[in-house]
Order: sequence, then structure tokens, then C-alpha cells
Amino acid sequence: MSLLDPKSWQPRPLAGPEHTVTEPATGDALGTVTLAAAEDVAPAAEAARAAQAEWARLPHFVRAGVLRKAGDLFTAHADELREWLVRESGSIPGKADFELHVAAQECYEAAALASRPAGQVLPTEAPRLSYTRRVPVGVVGVIAPFNAPLILSIRSVAPALALGNAVVLKPDPRTAVCGGLALAAVFAEAGLPEGLLHILPGGAETGAALVADPRVPVISFTGSTAAGRAVGESAGRHLKRAHLELGGNSALIVMEDADIDAVISTAAWGSFFHQGQICMTTGRHLVHRSLYAEYVERLAAKADSLAVGDPHRDQVHLGPLIDGTQLAKVHGLVEASAARGAKLAAGGTHELLFYRPTVLADVADDTPAYAEEVFGPVAPVRSFTTADEAAALAADGPYGLSLGIVTRDAARGLDLAERIPTGIVHINDQTVNDEAVAPFGGTAASGTGARFGGEANLEAFTDVRWTTVRGDVAPYPF
Repeated sequence: MSLLDPKSWQPRPLAGPEHTVTEPATGDALGTVTLAAAEDVAPAAEAARAAQAEWARLPHFVRAGVLRKAGDLFTAHADELREWLVRESGSIPGKADFELHVAAQECYEAAALASRPAGQVLPTEAPRLSYTRRVPVGVVGVIAPFNAPLILSIRSVAPALALGNAVVLKPDPRTAVCGGLALAAVFAEAGLPEGLLHILPGGAETGAALVADPRVPVISFTGSTAAGRAVGESAGRHLKRAHLELGGNSALIVMEDADIDAVISTAAWGSFFHQGQICMTTGRHLVHRSLYAEYVERLAAKADSLAVGDPHRDQVHLGPLIDGTQLAKVHGLVEASAARGAKLAAGGTHELLFYRPTVLADVADDTPAYAEEVFGPVAPVRSFTTADEAAALAADGPYGLSLGIVTRDAARGLDLAERIPTGIVHINDQTVNDEAVAPFGGTAASGTGARFGGEANLEAFTDVRWTTVRGDVAPYPF
């Protein structure tokens, strides 16, 4: 049975234009959705607020049951959802399977949140019971991007619902189905009461209206640093919380004692997985001078060996970039880097939206593809001589998301990591990792810290209420 029947994609009319859902690998139309306009936000937020109170009052095991069922459905409908992820977002099947696995795990972990202890008893000077209790914030606004559309939506939607909130989700229009409407279909089949999850695929104006709406006290945003700044500024003006997971330009440090035979596969995965369209992508390869020449040569050979093509019809390592705008940005940064003196060791070419995995050697501070987040399959490589120099290079720049360090001495790797401020660090692994049980977030221009996973979800999607109870009315001097 099909989970995603185009006839039932959008049960309520939206005010925006018709939008063709496009397969980036071929340019073929996969279907049509209606986009949300800014004016669609208010009725969705009002309906969500009206439905939320009853949902929050339900016993925790009822909410948990819906989340567990949703997790099961991501597995039960994996074949259909995988095809949408592959065709709509350009994912290879393995990446789509990873998204489905994480989506299911996010639902299971969220189900466990529903029965977590909700507060604590406090000491008090008065003859009374004093305690705190976590309560739902009400309506959570979620703004999610195109690159890992299912994961980056469900990781906010699932815990927010489990904790008794309603959700208004604005997925990127380029992945309106696998990043938005698919979630609505799963939760509807899982038994989520009507009115608790609203899907508004739309552009920046729709997102701005969601951030500004007074019925939405918390915003969970994943996207570029530039867009995140605008969201944060607007949220601040409207005195609401904004959880921001933004861009990155993560470093992989390869120490002189690294196993060069093992590290090349790790390095290639960090830069080329999903065409480099991941916030955690390894954007800077910092390699000890003693390994540098061999590292560049072998990483370039690995890049040249990878197959790029249509992930729905062929067995490939990399699929297409999401659209022509992204292609122009990636290729522009590569060309600008070569013009500044970087050596093109591999790649740098494309056919349609299929960009070859690219290795740039001899990069410097001002090399555009080294200094900026590329969001494409580009691996800039730079040498260092000492651990101090490696730490300084890795810490340089505005971002602070993820860090990888490869060394045979794990303790030395941990010591080096202490000198480099990032929200995530992996010793003897590359920078792209994610688990539903782990906190996720960056520092500085990469966001406002860990706001997803475990305890972070409790803080993100609930408020703390202080309550006292006395047996008799409190006496006062006047």
C-alpha cells in the first residue's frame, strides 16, 4: 500500500503557487505541490495551538505509542520513502537508508522522552511543597533544509510532539515531499490526532512569518549561517527562543603517525558523501607535512575513482547537486580558488548537476574554497608542521561545528581537540556523524550549541515551571 498518494498530499489548500517537484538527476517532474505563502502561517499556528492542549493532557504512554508507531512506519514504508529521498533530494540509496534509520531512531528516542521525569522537588524555607515541572512550550516552529530533509525535520518534529507540543514544519520547497509531506503521512497513519502537525513548504517569506507568529514561542532552524542570523535576529525581536543549527567548514587533522592506507577512505567520505551537501562535511584537510604529498596524490586518485551519476538508475558514489544555483556556487568557488593559485589535483568539472569530486592542493588562508563553506564535493588540502600549527589552523575561521583528528595516539588526539572549539569532535574518524541519542550542534557561526538529542531536546521544547503547594493559606504581616 502506498503511503504517499499524490491525491492526499495536501488535504488543506494553501495560498502559494503550484510547485513542480523535480528530480535533480534528470529534471523530470515527480509531482506537484502547492507552496505555502506567508498568510498560511497564522491559520496553521492557530489550529496547532487549538489542538495542542488536549494532546498535552493525554497520558504519556499515549503520546509515546504514536511515536513508536511512527518509527515502525519509517521501516515498514522504507522502499517507498527511499525512492523519494533518492529521486527528490539526489541521495544515493545508502544515504537514504541512513536517513530512514535515523528517522526511526529519532521517533523511538522521542517516545522515551514522553515518560522522562518531568521535574524535581526543591528545598524550601516555608512549610510547603516546592517543585519544578517541565511543561510543553505549546507550538514549535521547525524550518528544515534540503540536504538531509528527513533527518533534519524529524529530529525536531518527533521530540517536540512527544513532549506534548504541536508543530508547524516548513520544509525546503525542493524537498517538500521527503522532508515534509512524508512526515505528515507517517504521523497520520501512526494515529497522531488532527491539527498537531502542519506542513507548510515555502520560501523565506513563509519562514519569516513563522518566526514572527506570536503563537509559536520556539523556533528550531537548520540552514545556512546567513539565514540563521536573520532567524535569530527576528526571534530576538519577538522574545522567543531560536535553536539554530547552521553552517560549518569542518577540519580533518591528519597527524604524522596516521595510517595513510586507512585515512584516505575516511577523508574521501568526509568531503564527498552526499556531494558534500552536509553541514558537517570535511571542508579543510590539514595534513602533516611528512604525509602531505602522498595524501594529495592518493585522495585525488580516490576522487577520480568515484562514480558520479543518477542514483535512482545507476550504482554510483555521488548523485547530483540539488539545483543549478548550488552548482554555480560550488563551481565558482573552485574556479576562484584555482585562480588564486590552488592546484586542481582532481575534479573541477561537471556535467549537468553532476559535479566531479574535487581535490584542491596548495591552498592558503585566502583560498575561497578553503576559507568558505562550499557545500559541494570539494576537498581543500593544506599542510602543517607542528601540532600547535594544526590547532591554530583548525580553530581559525568563524565556524565551530565538527572536528576530526586521525592519529595512532588517541590520548594525543583528545588533547589536541581540547584546543579547538567545536560542538562535535571525532578521534580517528571524519567529521560527518549523527546519532539520535547524541547531542548535536555547533558554536560561533555554526549555531547556538547542542539543541538536538537526549537532554537537549527536553531543554529545547519545554519550559520549566516552579510550583509550590501549602496546606493552609500563607500568612503575611499586613
